[in-house]
Amino acid sequence: MATDHLDWPFFDDEHRKMAAALNDWAAEHLGHAADTDIDGRCRRLVRDLGDAGWLRYCVAGTAFGGHSDRIDTRALCLAREILADHDALADFAFAMQGLGSGAISLAGTDEQKRRYLPLVATGAAIAAFALSEDDAGSDAAALSCTARADGDTYVLDGTKTWISNGGIADFYVVLARTGEAAGARGISAFLVDADTQGLHIADRIDVISPHPLARLHFEACRVPATARLGDAGAGFSLAMRTLDIFRTSVAAAAVGFARRAMAEALARATSRQMFGGVLADFQLTRAELAQMATTIDATALLTYRAAWQRDQGRSVTREAAMAKMAATEGAQRVIDAAVQMWGALGVVREQPVERLYRDIRALRIYEGATEVQQLIIARELLRSPDPT
Repeated sequence: MATDHLDWPFFDDEHRKMAAALNDWAAEHLGHAADTDIDGRCRRLVRDLGDAGWLRYCVAGTAFGGHSDRIDTRALCLAREILADHDALADFAFAMQGLGSGAISLAGTDEQKRRYLPLVATGAAIAAFALSEDDAGSDAAALSCTARADGDTYVLDGTKTWISNGGIADFYVVLARTGEAAGARGISAFLVDADTQGLHIADRIDVISPHPLARLHFEACRVPATARLGDAGAGFSLAMRTLDIFRTSVAAAAVGFARRAMAEALARATSRQMFGGVLADFQLTRAELAQMATTIDATALLTYRAAWQRDQGRSVTREAAMAKMAATEGAQRVIDAAVQMWGALGVVREQPVERLYRDIRALRIYEGATEVQQLIIARELLRSPDPT
């Protein structure tokens, strides 16, 4: 993994030490395995990351197993960049522990935090975030899953889809319509244990970069009122605050994928024999390598600006959207160029660049597609009195 960017002023010595230690651990313990049991491997990765102490960066509160009292966004992003460079499924396992429990860190009661966060931080429980529906993906406020108050309980009915860790999670943070107001202001968040009666795994979903993914169905699924996260009707705002953190980390994962693709491209360009020399001798190749390197640095700068800004307690809605859009789109271009340099070998199943080509594609969609990021950026620019 390239480390020059660790000298940037966004980071302090603790971040640099963490990054070096995680990179060493990843080099020793990770590496893509052609394992058909994706569920089993994901469970093992969560346990291994928890045992090694890395999942502490996913939760807030030292009293609840976290590394610090607030989520350190820069550390979170460094971790995702490093893990993505080594193993996409390890990055996924790490990220989902954070996304799946982020709402608890932000708005959970002390009792909720004591019950769930230590299990997340040690890898003893797998977390999931259930927001998307068939007709409420990019337009998340249009969700139709309901939670009806009934005495000291809520009854959930409806369906969620594209739920990462669906089928292996021990608990879900579920967004459902409680009806306090129309649209986004009538949605609340709930903690639902996987074994709760009325929660069913309707389907498992197979995608080009395999990871646990499912459609959930709630049918008269009853949870105690104490399972609600935050205030009634404030769930959508809580979901967006959670995404502001983890959207930036998606950008960091994309940077990690791009860095690995760059390393693979350099290795191939300097060793592939062609016309009496090597691929790197040609000006076309050098120009492409220059563009790839520039794209990586530019998107890393956007990513760590957003992470640093959030850690200063400032709003990052616009900056996180910029980072996510630029990094995922840029990584797609970098990886595509790496595949091209590898030629026919670049599309052979399980070659590193072929895996990267599959791994990056979903990042341009999940946690807000590129087009949605464009809308967010424009909205924030138009809202601001000084768009510069």
